[in-house]
Amino acid sequence: MIKILGRQNSVNVQKVMWCTAELNLEVTRTDVGGAFGGNNTDEYLAMNPNGLVPTMIDGETVLWESNTIVRYLCESNPESSWYPTTIDKRGQASQWMDWYLTRLHPSMTVIFWTLIRTAVEDRDLRALEKAIIAAGDIWAIVDQHLSRQDFMTGPEPTMGDIPLGCAAYRWHEMDFERPDLPNLTAWYQRLNSRPAYQQHVMLPLT
Repeated sequence: MIKILGRQNSVNVQKVMWCTAELNLEVTRTDVGGAFGGNNTDEYLAMNPNGLVPTMIDGETVLWESNTIVRYLCESNPESSWYPTTIDKRGQASQWMDWYLTRLHPSMTVIFWTLIRTAVEDRDLRALEKAIIAAGDIWAIVDQHLSRQDFMTGPEPTMGDIPLGCAAYRWHEMDFERPDLPNLTAWYQRLNSRPAYQQHVMLPLT
């Protein structure tokens, strides 16, 4: 059985857990990191020298980057529609997964930490405003892309939708003024209808 080490309120753990549920995999998750601790022990650092979450254990295989874990799980189950059948679609899926990390994740992190994990009196409102503008400009790229298709790589969701899909929940659920991006909103609503997304991503923001 696959083991996932990491707390459920981590966006990176949510990526992995959503993926395992869509693939109907048997998996156990153990709370590690944040308020639960356990990520700085010698045992944990021997598996994941970063001391971050998630870490995946699948038999003798240990992996710790969330996007890599998602790719590993999907590639291990190639019969699933979450693993694109052609190399060009797999390339596109990986492109959007990596693009999320390099382009969108930094500004989304500022927004999340400011609004959810920082006391009101300690918030850097100028940094928050800049991050919202930057994230809105980047989400507009996704919105334009989704004007041509229902999901990131075509008519059905694949691994390419997972990182952005987790971020989309936070983008739409946090309390701030967002630009009108109708294609992005429609895609987000399509994800909302998926039980696995509801179970593992649509969680209280803490």
